[in-house]
Amino acid sequence: GRPGRAGARRGRMKVLITGGAGFIGSHLCDRFLADGHAVLCVDNFITGSPSNIAHLRSQPAFQLIEHNITTPLEPEGPVDLILHFASPASPIDYLKLPIQTLKVGSLGTLNALGIAKAKRARFLLASTSEVYGDPQVHPQVESYWGHVNPVGPRGVYDEAKRFAEALTMAYHRYHGIDTRIVRIFNTYGPFMRADDGRAIPAFITQALRGEPLT
Repeated sequence: GRPGRAGARRGRMKVLITGGAGFIGSHLCDRFLADGHAVLCVDNFITGSPSNIAHLRSQPAFQLIEHNITTPLEPEGPVDLILHFASPASPIDYLKLPIQTLKVGSLGTLNALGIAKAKRARFLLASTSEVYGDPQVHPQVESYWGHVNPVGPRGVYDEAKRFAEALTMAYHRYHGIDTRIVRIFNTYGPFMRADDGRAIPAFITQALRGEPLT
């Protein structure tokens, strides 16, 4: 049989989420558990927080694997769906962690895709609006290839995600992996840090302090 598909056929999936203790990843853990699926949360807490998933630790369908996805991982049993959300994502984080950002976008994506290949799992990559760099077209459409400076300070994030997209498409074309790519823009919501450095928390924090909005 094809490992990783039995659960999907029954309607209950096993979902592996890298960066599952991060801002978006933790909400995905919540959602899949609420929908009756089993969740493997993979995080090394370099930017994610244990408090984001503390309320899930007692659920039998939830499993935390404390692991850096830039090194290989071989989860036991079938996996139906992989959501690769592991990466520093705010400018504050990826400028402070440039090598880790490049490694998780390259080696981390390679390892996550390797699991998808081994388990015959569907794969979703969390990419970013930063793949467009400093865009000269507004709004950005998927047919626009961007205006990126690969040697600038933000290049560590831009190029990590652009490489991750290219690698995801290579696995799709060469190995036939069922892949998806989402380019996420300014998402906001619960569990964001006040010092996140992105637009919405910056505006809210400034407003709460009575400071001029940037």
